[in-house]
Parts: sequence; C-alpha cells; structure tokens
Amino acid sequence: MPRLHSQILEIDAIDARLREAMFQLYGSYFEATTRTRFDKDVSNKTHAVLLHDETGALRGFSTLALYDFQFMDTSGQAMFSGDTIVHHEFWGEQALPMAWLELAGAFKGRQPSVPLYWFLIVKGYRTYRYLPLFAKQYYPNYRQATPPMLQSVLDYLTTDRFGACYNRESGVISFPESMGHLAPQWADVPTSVAKRPEVEFFLNRNPGYVQGDELACITELCSENLRRRARSAFERGMTSC
Repeated sequence: MPRLHSQILEIDAIDARLREAMFQLYGSYFEATTRTRFDKDVSNKTHAVLLHDETGALRGFSTLALYDFQFMDTSGQAMFSGDTIVHHEFWGEQALPMAWLELAGAFKGRQPSVPLYWFLIVKGYRTYRYLPLFAKQYYPNYRQATPPMLQSVLDYLTTDRFGACYNRESGVISFPESMGHLAPQWADVPTSVAKRPEVEFFLNRNPGYVQGDELACITELCSENLRRRARSAFERGMTSC
C-alpha cells in the first residue's frame, strides 16, 4: 500500500483549493451534504489533519474543534471531531489516527493538569471502532454503563452544541433532516463485522445512522487511558509541544 503523509493545519490556513479538494473527497462518500453546509462545518473547527499520497493528492482528512468548557465543578478541554473521511483504497492505513493522537498529545502537553476529552458524534461503525482501538475506557460501550460524572459531561457538551436534537435517554442526535450520511454502498455492514460486540452495540444504539443520526461519545485522552500504540503517539505529541 502506498504510504500516506499527514499534515496538520489550523483551519485559517486552509486555502480555497484545498477546501475544494476536501469537499470533493467528502462528497464522494456522503449524501445529503452541500458545499454551504460543508464550509460552515469546517469554519466552525480549529484544526484539520490531512492525508496526502506520494503525488500530493488529498486522500483523507479529519477536522476538529479544540475548546475549553466549564460544567458545574468540572473544567476541561474538549476535542470535538468533525467531518472525517479516508479514501477507501487506504482504509486500514494508520497515518490519520497517529497524527491525530500526536496532535491530541500536543494539546495535553500545553495544559497537562487540565482533563482533555475526545468528544465525538458517530454516524458510522468504522468511526466508532476507533474508540476501543485507542482507549481502554470509552463511553457508551457494551461492557458497562457510563459513569455518572462522564455522562453529565457528555450530556452537557452535546446539548450545548445540538440542543433539542439530542435525546439524553438514547444518547442519539437526530436532526430534522440529515446533515450528511454515508452513501448506501459505504453504509452496509458486512455480516462478519456486524457480529463484533462493539459494532453490534453501535448498530443497536444508533439504528438511524443510515439517515444521519449520530451517537454521542466521549473518552478522556490521557496516557493512563490509552492503549499502547495510541499512548506512544500521544506521548510523542506531549514532548513536542
């Protein structure tokens, strides 16, 4: 498999040509999206992790917003994940998650005493599977209930962004109309994969994912909670800040 190269940019550094390439890649996998909606989502983020192949062509990206929050007695930072896509020819390539984790580590290194949470809303099982790949403890999951404190933080963060579209009982965000969902050929779940416990859990919790419903998820990003390979990338980022 050809190697992908990662690049991290602040959103303001993304020029019109690159933004167009991002939209074209995104639009080839997602339906119910428009350029206006895409541009609004990107503009509400702070950073992007980009993947380029050996020719310089864009092959994947993930946007995110880093921000501080205060909820009751809890102060923290949230990394809110936005649009994410990797060209299917490069599925399984780890350049994107490793670069993302190094960036998370850099954020943590700047404020090591402040809890850093990965807050993401998930409309596809592939994205949900990054949680057990990265983290020892993540929520919601099939093994255990979400601890009350983390559930309160997750409810606060999700309600703050999505208001009445968020159902606290189900943990799912349902929009009046889809804000973007996987095209049918990419939304199908192979039978062998659907039987995996984490995938089965996601499909049961968010059966409307095919119409664009999103499952709200959270995990703390710290060395103690990350699996070995993820922790190595995260700690490289901490030492580079």
